[in-house]
Amino acid sequence: MKRVAIIGAGAAGCFCAALLREWAPDLAVTIFEAGSKPMAKLAITGGGRCNLTNDFQGIRSLAEAYPRGERVMKRALKAFSNDDTIAWFTARGVPCVLQSDHCWFPQSQDAMDVVRCLQRGMKGTELRLNTPVLSVSKDRGSFELAIKVADATSNEPLSFDAVVVTTGGAAKGLPFLEGLGLEIVPPVPSLFTFNIPDKSLNSLMGLVVEAQIGLQGTAFKADGPLLITDWGLSGPATLKLSSHAARYLAENGYKGTVAVNWLGQNENEVRAWLQKTASDNPQKLLSSIHPLQQRLWEHLLAKAGLRAGLRWAELGSKGLNRLTAVLTNDPYPLDGKSKFRDEFVTAGGVALSNVDLNTLECKQHSGLYFAGEVLDIDAITGGFNLQAAWSTAYLCAKSILNAYLFD
Repeated sequence: MKRVAIIGAGAAGCFCAALLREWAPDLAVTIFEAGSKPMAKLAITGGGRCNLTNDFQGIRSLAEAYPRGERVMKRALKAFSNDDTIAWFTARGVPCVLQSDHCWFPQSQDAMDVVRCLQRGMKGTELRLNTPVLSVSKDRGSFELAIKVADATSNEPLSFDAVVVTTGGAAKGLPFLEGLGLEIVPPVPSLFTFNIPDKSLNSLMGLVVEAQIGLQGTAFKADGPLLITDWGLSGPATLKLSSHAARYLAENGYKGTVAVNWLGQNENEVRAWLQKTASDNPQKLLSSIHPLQQRLWEHLLAKAGLRAGLRWAELGSKGLNRLTAVLTNDPYPLDGKSKFRDEFVTAGGVALSNVDLNTLECKQHSGLYFAGEVLDIDAITGGFNLQAAWSTAYLCAKSILNAYLFD
């Protein structure tokens, strides 16, 4: 009987196991998980609702959704697409709904329905919890795994015909892979919110606005809903920017200047709107006509050095210039990052140069595969990251099945 080890009981590992059990029930599949329960992160993703995938509407290039891993995701999505994801879960008792923000969720809005679906699919898999893998080595065509059990190292390595590594983000590195000669991209955090120590901005906590944000001095920009919090900036726009600029921000100690374009328009467009508004409403107060929420508008007027009680006719050319600048390029100091709720994503991991992009099998060690976030693949939101887990796990399972059938 062929034996397959999966290291990591997250979304990718459990989906890979479910596929193998469905396609080849006589394969012996064992999952090793260092934690106390499987799919712990999956159970809280999407605020506990589980953003299964995205409909990819508005994504012109995969690089927009996957700052790292675009090439492998092109292949993986051809093998198992976002539509395939919805069809797979729906057929197994988890109907899904598409939201207006292009995110797919289980109809129940309960991530545990997704967890339980995968648990049913994994039936027959040996699941070993609280069992970290200490090392992986290859000996005469098979893989030897050294594991830790009850605070002790197993004396006899366990032998497997194939190994799939699905340990998720490599925040603490991948020491168990040392000795295999793999190139590892140093992991850094991705998908985080920004700490902005500006009391005036923080006092607007709870406001959401469609805007564009960027890092001054760089080409990094992102747009979408921007949430003002009591610690700084969050929301999809911030998370997208943190994803694209993850490595740059890490290298700069999460310091810099975040510039907000509150209207998402260029200077000429904003200037023209202000001039027309002043011309059409000369006797009205600046505070009475505004393209943004009242509190935010008054905050921006103050930043531009303008009184809310000033009339539009009194704006003047200098006031017009200052207000245009604030609306299109409003700077705030960035002083650190915060996690996005309890979810944690990393950029980095096993370099894609190590694997065959069509199968995700290791080039140096046949029978060794990688799926999910352990690879140097990450995305701008949770739904895209989960789709990467489903698609790459599918590639690995399919590759193992082909090797098993034709061995």
